[in-house]
Amino acid sequence: MDITLPSKPKIIKEEDFFGTYQIDGLYPGYGHTLGNSLRRIILSSLPGAAITSVKIDGAEHEFATLADVKEDVINILLNLKQVRFKMLTDEPQKVTISAKGPQTVSAKDIETPGQVEVLNPDQHIAEVTGKKDFTVEMTVEKGLGYVPKEVLQKDKVEIGSIAVDAVFTPIRRVNYEVENMRVGDRTDFNRLHISIETDGTVDPREVLEQSIMIMIQQLKAIVGFEEEMPEEQIIEELTGASEEEGDEEEMSHEEEKKEFLKTRIESLDLSARTENALTNANIRTVGGLVRKKEQDILDLEGLGEKGLQEIKRALSNFGITLK
Repeated sequence: MDITLPSKPKIIKEEDFFGTYQIDGLYPGYGHTLGNSLRRIILSSLPGAAITSVKIDGAEHEFATLADVKEDVINILLNLKQVRFKMLTDEPQKVTISAKGPQTVSAKDIETPGQVEVLNPDQHIAEVTGKKDFTVEMTVEKGLGYVPKEVLQKDKVEIGSIAVDAVFTPIRRVNYEVENMRVGDRTDFNRLHISIETDGTVDPREVLEQSIMIMIQQLKAIVGFEEEMPEEQIIEELTGASEEEGDEEEMSHEEEKKEFLKTRIESLDLSARTENALTNANIRTVGGLVRKKEQDILDLEGLGEKGLQEIKRALSNFGITLK
């Protein structure tokens, strides 16, 4: 029996950066399957822009304090992380603040190139209490999800800059609810409500559409199975044998090697642990084993360097090596 298909999303409510959408007719249990999957994709896989590094004039590290500035550097960084940007380019961009006190500095004081727009200009950044220059240079980049500062600092932060945790996701909040509904004679089909709130850089309806497309692309990529190389072709590549090459002695040797490659791994007299690990990885013949590289063996569950050396020794007894 075919599983019935759900309806297309319906708009329940759209207001500013918030939207609620409904999908009807989901097969029993599919409401949570689809809702949870879409929620995780929405939170982790949609691109956004965020500050990745900050250079504050007079501050050598994030635990410093600044004269004539009410906030310490940590609080300034926390305030800067709340600033939301919209970028029209994929290249990192430099934005700056050049203010002279006394004054209250907010996101509207950020000077940006034409490809960058500040979406919440009222966001408070710092209060300069004295006649002091307050100069900040920031790098804004596009990215996905959340990237901790340790990754950014290791990769590309300039000397003198302070790396900050980058929250690239344009999503403020997303949740879903599932309720039962009637379809025909059954009352256990699912109705999915999904609510999305963004930071203003993207429309919530567009967020739902993008997340659905990402899910479809991921599932399409794993449809079907990779075809196994025929055993005869594997043996041909491993031995380099040709029906027209070599004399009778060489042909006899190659035939013996071919026959040996077809034998099961039990013939290698490996330890029970190693043999079980290979069997669990669906490696059952000597030919299937010698197709593997050393790293492939190390990646198998239950096998380490000791198991690899045992396999190499066993193969060497028969004049055979790994790929």
